[in-house]
Amino acid sequence: MLAIEAQGMSRRFGDYLAVNAVDLAVPVGCIYGFLGPNGCGKSTSIRMLTGLLAPSAGQIRVLGLHLPEQAEALRQQIGYMTQKFSLYDNLTVLENLQFVAGIYRIKSKEQSMRIRELLALYQLEDKQKVRAGSLSGGQKQRLALAAATIHRPSLLFLDEPTSAVDPENRREFWERLFDLSDAGTTILVSTHYMDEAERCHRIAILERGEKRADGSPSELMTQMPADVYEISGPQLRQLRQQLLMLPEVMSAAQIGQRLRLLVYKKYDWRTEQLQQRLGAEYSCEAVRPSLEDVFVANTGEAYAGSRPHLRDIP
Repeated sequence: MLAIEAQGMSRRFGDYLAVNAVDLAVPVGCIYGFLGPNGCGKSTSIRMLTGLLAPSAGQIRVLGLHLPEQAEALRQQIGYMTQKFSLYDNLTVLENLQFVAGIYRIKSKEQSMRIRELLALYQLEDKQKVRAGSLSGGQKQRLALAAATIHRPSLLFLDEPTSAVDPENRREFWERLFDLSDAGTTILVSTHYMDEAERCHRIAILERGEKRADGSPSELMTQMPADVYEISGPQLRQLRQQLLMLPEVMSAAQIGQRLRLLVYKKYDWRTEQLQQRLGAEYSCEAVRPSLEDVFVANTGEAYAGSRPHLRDIP
């Protein structure tokens, strides 16, 4: 059963095509990630999927409702946490939650019980009388998540929710997301953090408004159209420039004292061949792809053809 279905979802702003013919199929209970750089269409896609923005073309169905025609009916069933803190700085934590509960018309007795539950769950009990504007980044994040889930939505949209918090708070935030998923909530989260994307059940890689790949992190690593090698040796900066001039090389990036190299699978290189090209002063080994490698492989091909071609390393 699918929580989100989209066929050919597109959005234009004048002559600018922000989202181009994106297809989606998100199962119920799945944590589904949008991975991509700023400006790739993540936020615009989320706004269309929440019914806040009408598509220029394509069909969208969320929780069985057709958008944008049934957007009003959908809003009672979804939660939406925006990239920027969107609650009221001048209201206290408690007042913010009471205000949001009122929007969703939660009855007084149920409202009090639900707010107490959320304050305890998100460790905000001792902050309930503190104004939201005085909270730390992590506390604001927890408050925003509490507000987005106060009405127990079936589907939760999170637009880069951890962009302003430290790694410890990010990790704790994701533990709460897994709790929600385990309880049956479907979650769509946009991010540009690779470690967060790896936590998702499935991800879509977006670039320039187009979906470049879709699958579980392990599936995408297996299907990657490149082999990955790590090289150690002297003068890695110079070596990187030389390797990037070869048509077989998709990407080369220095990580610490090693060079991480992506080579197109269609050239069928072997470790021995690469070692022979590099020479005895370098060592190389084939390694397991990372999600960052997958991202580069699916978004960097457009630039590969612009490199000059040399047939060997000088």
